[in-house]
Amino acid sequence: MRFGYSERCLDHDTGDRHPENPDRLRAIRRGLAKRHGVEYVEAEPADRGAVAAVHDDDYVDELEAFCADGGGNWDPDTVAGEGTWEAALSAAGLARWAAEAALDGENGRNTPFAIGRPPGHHAVTDDAMGFCFFNNAAVAAQRVVDAGRADRVAILDWDVHHGNGTQDIFYDRGDVLYASIHEDGLYPATGELAETGEGDGTRATVNLPLAAGAGDADYLYAVDEAIEPAFDRFDPDLLVVSAGFDAHRHDPISRMRVSSEGYALLTDRIRSVAEGIDAAVAYVLEGGYGLDTLAEGVSMVHETYDGRTPVEPDGEPDEKTEDRVADLRSALEL
Repeated sequence: MRFGYSERCLDHDTGDRHPENPDRLRAIRRGLAKRHGVEYVEAEPADRGAVAAVHDDDYVDELEAFCADGGGNWDPDTVAGEGTWEAALSAAGLARWAAEAALDGENGRNTPFAIGRPPGHHAVTDDAMGFCFFNNAAVAAQRVVDAGRADRVAILDWDVHHGNGTQDIFYDRGDVLYASIHEDGLYPATGELAETGEGDGTRATVNLPLAAGAGDADYLYAVDEAIEPAFDRFDPDLLVVSAGFDAHRHDPISRMRVSSEGYALLTDRIRSVAEGIDAAVAYVLEGGYGLDTLAEGVSMVHETYDGRTPVEPDGEPDEKTEDRVADLRSALEL
């Protein structure tokens, strides 16, 4: 794969005890150093216009001034420093690069994956939250739509937390579909199954809150039975994967049971779905807070595109997963 990366993303200093810290990117780089076929690309940071396309001007101004003044706690969980402004613009720029590279035909072993930080999917139009300042996936999707490079973009968020910001930005839009598989009841306590969009965006929001303890078979069943038919009906030109790795069974802040091999299987499924609907694919890093499991998850995505065949899981999806998928299909009229 081709990985979008910038040293500027290391300058977002959240302090030694914060789970979203520069060691996340260092761990990913160490893990990828053991793999073949890894290439790094440094893209230009996003400009103010790109982030203001999905965020309010007043919020963008406030964040810039906050960082210039030395930063601090934006909220109890979300920490900024002087370097956060440039890091956040860089992360958004890397996501934009990934989307544009995918539409340029980069695929297979050259599939783009933006490994920037801070992450983005909790950032709403007018506020930062959940470690996120600019909504990187939303910036990327909006950019290619505004440029006329894509009529429709689908975003699949497999982070263990619901991407409330991404959902809110596109909730009444018919040109961007947001789909999320997340742990039910976890921060930020949004993403109910009944939240399916409104206005032009009716049935263009797809939420599947899975019960704690869901594992590989549950996630694959969700993709096969709910995500794939929703994407097939929507027919996007580009699929952006908001790729968090905190649903891993050994991640410190979730209760899900996805294995490292499970991320390879998810990647393989998403690749097949995209091929079936003739959509380009780009990956954008979100969460993942166990350094070893984060590095392993990203490496599994890379290895899958590099030719490794994932091993199918043992076991079947839980009955609770099957019931929730059936309810979602009914809500979306699939």
